[in-house]
Amino acid sequence: MLKWYNLYKNSFKSWSFFNTFNKYSSPRNYFQRNFSQVLDVNTNVPKDVILYKHDNSRYFKIMNLAGFVQFGFWTYLSITAYTTLKDAPVDHSKATRWWEKLNLGDNKYRNGITFCTGLIGWGVLALTWMYTLRSVKYIILRQGGQLLTIVTYTPITANRMFTLNLKNVSALDTRASAKNHLALKVKGHSFYYLIDMKGEFKNTTLFDHTVAVKRKLNAL
Repeated sequence: MLKWYNLYKNSFKSWSFFNTFNKYSSPRNYFQRNFSQVLDVNTNVPKDVILYKHDNSRYFKIMNLAGFVQFGFWTYLSITAYTTLKDAPVDHSKATRWWEKLNLGDNKYRNGITFCTGLIGWGVLALTWMYTLRSVKYIILRQGGQLLTIVTYTPITANRMFTLNLKNVSALDTRASAKNHLALKVKGHSFYYLIDMKGEFKNTTLFDHTVAVKRKLNAL
């Protein structure tokens, strides 16, 4: 029994709550060491560096083609409803089922069908375009490490790109904790830009210390 007591006592001396506050393992020194590691990352690159790449052009071409087809279908349906539905009064005494009592040529039904089908077509096209324009294809850290170029897909042309200061970009999450997409907020732009986690991170260290950083964006 005494043997086990001495073993426990010696173990407690070698690792105890109070030992965490010595000069080698204090919480302050721990955070200083980790914070210094972050500061040691040199983001002042001598040349342009590709941080992220996700070339999925075929998927976006098919998606936008499907969006155009849906837009054409619902627009045709909207025009057809407006031009072909005629006012045909219904004899309610002879109509037994509820749909037999509907006069689809009446203005309220005809205009409602025309508006709804047209709205669906424009909505599908708008969502397709918005998702395409907000999907990131490349992220490039410019020489000097202060500027960032974001390249996105477009519905028609090849690519769309813009360059901005790093302080105007804020990540909603970290690369390690993001699941399907990493959302980026860009100052002066509506909605978020989406980084697909299936893409290729060319330089994870630079990406984590430049792009995947949550910053406070001041209002314009």
